[in-house]
Amino acid sequence: MADASSIYALTANRLDGTTEALSKYEGKVALLVNTASACGFTPQYAGLEKLYEELAPKGVVVLGFPSNDFGKQEPGSAGEIADFCQKNYGVSFPMFEKVKTTGDDASPVFKLAAAKHGAPKWNFHKYLVDRHGAVVAAFPSNVKPDAKELRAAIEAALAG
Repeated sequence: MADASSIYALTANRLDGTTEALSKYEGKVALLVNTASACGFTPQYAGLEKLYEELAPKGVVVLGFPSNDFGKQEPGSAGEIADFCQKNYGVSFPMFEKVKTTGDDASPVFKLAAAKHGAPKWNFHKYLVDRHGAVVAAFPSNVKPDAKELRAAIEAALAG
């Protein structure tokens, strides 16, 4: 069972409103990403989906958390976000309800992720979570899903 310092000890609401225990992903390596539909980095959805499809059989999951924190670039409702992601990028990885990623009212997931690795500074910030739910690395928005340093960190987490 995940401990209190583990992302996998938390719950989050999916875009359809259902609450999901993140312990469902314990044993997998997760890439947590704060997403937005109207950002210059939005095309990273395609790379995240490709990464997910390629690495899911190895035990990697991408967890998308829409946020309107930066530039008000995620104004849509949960339904609009789901439609946008599916229609434009064929997103099949788990997507969660829009959350705050910074400040005192940040979601518990992002408070925990930021504790050792700093809060996101913009959309499409990525946190790498090991099989036990510990956040082991963070990558700024400009690090694309196919970046060598991100892929190397994922491989190291899978091996660990």
